[in-house]
This record gives sequence, structure tokens and C-alpha cells, in this order.
Amino acid sequence: MAVKIALPKGRLLRKTAALLQKAEWRLDEYHSSMGFYRPESARFPDLLIRVFHEKDIPIQIAMGNYDLGICGLDWVEELLVKYPSSDVVKIKDLMYGEGALYMVGASLSPDLRQNGIPLRIASEYPNLAEAFALKQRMSRFSVFPVWGAAEAYPPENADMVLLSAGSAADIAGYGIRPFDRVLDFSTFLIANRRSWESKKLDKIVASIFNVLPPAVKSTVEKRDDFTSPLPIRFNAKGVKRDAVRLALPDGHQQQQTVGLLSKAGINIDDYPSSTGNRRPRIGIDGVAVKVIRPQDMPLQVANGNFDLAITGRDWLTDHLAQFPSSPVKEILDLKLRRVRLVAVVSRELNIDNPGDLLRFSADRDEPFRLASEYVNIADKYARENHLGHYRVIPTWGATEAFLPEDADLLIENTETGRTIARHNLKIIETLFESTACLIGNATPAPEAGKSRLIESITNKLRKAVGTD
Repeated sequence: MAVKIALPKGRLLRKTAALLQKAEWRLDEYHSSMGFYRPESARFPDLLIRVFHEKDIPIQIAMGNYDLGICGLDWVEELLVKYPSSDVVKIKDLMYGEGALYMVGASLSPDLRQNGIPLRIASEYPNLAEAFALKQRMSRFSVFPVWGAAEAYPPENADMVLLSAGSAADIAGYGIRPFDRVLDFSTFLIANRRSWESKKLDKIVASIFNVLPPAVKSTVEKRDDFTSPLPIRFNAKGVKRDAVRLALPDGHQQQQTVGLLSKAGINIDDYPSSTGNRRPRIGIDGVAVKVIRPQDMPLQVANGNFDLAITGRDWLTDHLAQFPSSPVKEILDLKLRRVRLVAVVSRELNIDNPGDLLRFSADRDEPFRLASEYVNIADKYARENHLGHYRVIPTWGATEAFLPEDADLLIENTETGRTIARHNLKIIETLFESTACLIGNATPAPEAGKSRLIESITNKLRKAVGTD
């Protein structure tokens, strides 16, 4: 039986590629600009290699889908703190990708006694955040997961956040203060427990071990001085109650968003930000802006944390698939970044349409597996197409790597379909087209001035996209 290893994309890719090059794996494609998640090794031709988003790797190892994996210890501990009996073995510290998880608040020493007030904690690491709260014996707290940009939420939308950084000084400039270091991490080689005990992994593992630098045990305890003043790069003042709160997207959508705002006559300063500022200044009095992940926007608008947001229709649709009565609504199609949401299968399968998919799922004894970042759309798709006994596998990206070994169907977005075709996959159905859109709360704002300002911003954008 072939040995299977999961490699990371993203922040660890460059150093992982350098390590494996030093180990003479001679990978045909594993670099930052790759669009292919199935590299092959000339040194280990029988080794099955897949590239995943780092967050997915511990889960894949725990499920036994892969024998070995390389990822950050932070994501391993995020899994193990909730599922301590998982079949994940920490094999070796690879000694790169170091960082720490910090608990950060709007003040230097937040009052964890609470005085009966529930504390709100936002994090990409919800399991570790919950474990911290329980360890601190917080009487009342709520943890809400975010896709990223957790540092943007305090103080208005969260009392504290758990996030990763190289040091406390790296995050001290966002108007928030680290007050506890929860976990130190680096990159680890991990294994599935049963594979580690039964498979012949020695040659593969030895090739990595042999090129690692000698471990040097530090006699100096890592410390952060949480009492000393740290530089503040900008001032995060409280937002006035009657201000219009606007959420703008981070990532690759920023340049197109800036162009649209400029066309609408709306000036915005320090967006995109070279310093990581998530509170850019906008040239409209009475408007406060935060930069967060588009995936988080529908829920944040529905909860009343923002009045307006620019996100993708795909993420709005996924939110409404989970919460059909949610008050969030699409206000305006901004006609930016047009993609299709599609159903994808392996070309090796005799499936060309949803009818074939139904017959395929009916002939199986095991659950039909759907992998997607859009877990609620995938769940709805399975129910509407009567796929019987099915399981939705949440992913964080690089979804093409899941077929055909680890999933039967993908719900994925695509602009051209080229990446899908390159992975020997095929589209059997287009669910809908998605573009960037302006979303808001269907419940009218109680303040007349706020309503007029929301309408003014909407009209400016409507003219800019030519729908007036």
C-alpha cells in the first residue's frame, strides 16, 4: 500500500520546499506560484503527495487519509485540545515556522472576573480559545470562530481574541494589547498513529531527519514583557453609536474594491495597508471602516456588528443556506470578481450530470463525500439532489487535492476552470454565478441620519457600477 503525505501551502510552503529539496526529494512542482496540488517525487516515485491548506492537514492525518503530514503545531493542538484521543502522533520538530498564540484584549489587563458580564472571544482557533477560557475559570463567555483578521474585532465586536504572531511586539500596534502567551509553536512532522505503527515509513522519515540541523536546547525561557508600553501604530478610538459601520474585504479583492470606491467618489486612506492596519480612514464623516475576511461578513452584518459590507454572493448564499431567516440581504451587485460555483468530480468517474451523481451515490454502501469551503451550500446540494447517506468535509482551500481519494464531489468556485481541468477533474453543473456585492441588514436603522448615510453610500456605489 502506497505511503501518503500531506504538504502545506501558504506560510510554510517555501521553507518546506527548501527542506525537501535538501532531502533530495526532487519534486516536480511545489512552489508558491503553483496551481497544482499533486506533486511527484523522483526519489520516492511511489509516494502519494497532496498539497492542502495547513488547517486541513491534522484532520486528514487523524482520519487516516494520510500517513504523514507537515504543518504547524498550532493547528495540531487546535485539533487535539478538542479531540485528545485522535490518532495524531507528533513525530519531530522541524525547527522552522516559529510563532506563538497570544490572547489579546483591548486593554493591557482585561478583567477576567467579568462581574457577571459575558466575555466575547474571537479566533481562528476556537477550540484553544475555549480551553483558555475554561482554564481561567471564566463564568460566562462566548467564542465565535472567524476565518481570520481576528485583530480587527476588539473592542467593538469582541473583548479579546486569540491569534498567532511572531512576538508580542508584532501585534501590539493595532490598538490592542497581548496579555498572555497561550502556546509556542513551530512546524512539525506528524503521523497517523496506526500508520506509524504498521507501515514502513523509515526511509521517507529518515530522508527528512538527515538534513535537519542539530537541535539546540535553549537555556533561556521565552518571555514577553506584557507590562512595558509598546508602540501603537494607530489609534483605535471607539466608534460612535450612530456611525455607519462598513466592512471592507482583505486579500486579493482589495485593489478592485479601491477602484470601485474611487469611481464612486469615495476616498479611502491606507487600504490596502502596508502596515497591516485594519481600520482605514474613509472620506465620509460618520462612517467607520474595518477590514475583515469576506467569509465572516454575512454573519457579522446579521448580528448587527456592521451596517454594510462588501463580500461575495457565494458567502452570502452559504450564510443564508444555514440561516434562511437571517436579516442580512444583498443590496447591490457590484459586478466585481465574477466566478462560478460549480459541482466537480473526477474525470475517471462516469458522471456527467446530477442524474448520474444520484445513481452513483445510490450504488454505494459508504457515505457519499462532499468537500467544500462552502459547507452549507454543499449540505443543501446533497439534500436537494437526494444523495442519500452523505458527509460534508469542510476545507480551507486547495480543495482540488481532495479528489478522488478523499472526496467524491467538490463544491468549488472557478473563474476559468483551468485549475479544475489540470487536476483531471470535470464540472458537471454550475450552481450559480457569484460577484462581489454590497450587503446590509434588512431591518431599517432606527436613526434617521444613519439611514440617510447608508442610502447615500449605496447610491454612490450604484452610480459607479452603472445601475442607477
